[in-house]
Amino acid sequence: MGWQCTGLRWPDERGGPVLGWRKGPHVRASALAYGTELGFRAVGERTCVGARGNACPLAAPVPERSAGARCAECGRLDRAHSVAADTIPDDPRTYRVYLAWFGAGMVKVGITAEERGAARLREQGAVVFSWLGRGPLMAARRAEEALRAALGVPDRISYARKRAVRAELPDPAVRAAEVADLYGRAAALDGRGWPEALERLPFEAVDHAGVFAIDGTGGTGGPGGVVRAVTGLVDGGVVAGRLLAAAGPDLHLDAGGPGIVVVDTRLMTGWDLAAACAGAGVSAPTVVVGGGASQRGLF
Repeated sequence: MGWQCTGLRWPDERGGPVLGWRKGPHVRASALAYGTELGFRAVGERTCVGARGNACPLAAPVPERSAGARCAECGRLDRAHSVAADTIPDDPRTYRVYLAWFGAGMVKVGITAEERGAARLREQGAVVFSWLGRGPLMAARRAEEALRAALGVPDRISYARKRAVRAELPDPAVRAAEVADLYGRAAALDGRGWPEALERLPFEAVDHAGVFAIDGTGGTGGPGGVVRAVTGLVDGGVVAGRLLAAAGPDLHLDAGGPGIVVVDTRLMTGWDLAAACAGAGVSAPTVVVGGGASQRGLF
């Protein structure tokens, strides 16, 4: 049994991404640095990552393109203790309501436990965000739903849409201004969107472009921007290149061809991964960003 990838984390607002690993009861983490070489090869079969910190008792196989990497039973167990699924309304922790900006006209309202800080925003790939308020879970949830309806913003945005707009980000002042405008509209709702138990927080636009190493000239500063995305790993499939940037669960790699390849690390979870030569390129299936047809390899 090799080391099984458990996914990407953003533990420090000033630091970069960290990959998690598990082998039986043992866990470890690998900090990723931009500009360094990264290469791995999938080995064997992808299996369930378990739930709530527990290994799947069946080590059940899961589909190659599943972002969750959990079998049906572990998926039910995970949702049974999920704030997002509204299964723990009596959670005593303080929550924060936020506005998250991912690209021009692409904004959502959400909530996160205050103790997590802005980790949830980095995990989602929010380029800019501002806090709106803080308070008990149910007050934060009511505010989230009311603001979502009043501002006309969705509860979620697909990662495919997020990565498609990273190559053309406007200037920092422009993206901060868009968040400021929505914050002003939210603040103007008064009692219509703000439960009494929710403390309002002042506007502050936090920009993650530096943390992610993305900019407005091709998404990562590389030639041509992101052109292809890995759609899933297969036994023996290789992903290798120089790490240029990361945003949310996505790693942006210069794999030696034209443009940039992005790999969603959620597709890496559940696999045993072995080291691969950094110059090996990408042989895992990919798809054109914004397209629909996949192929077996990149080159």
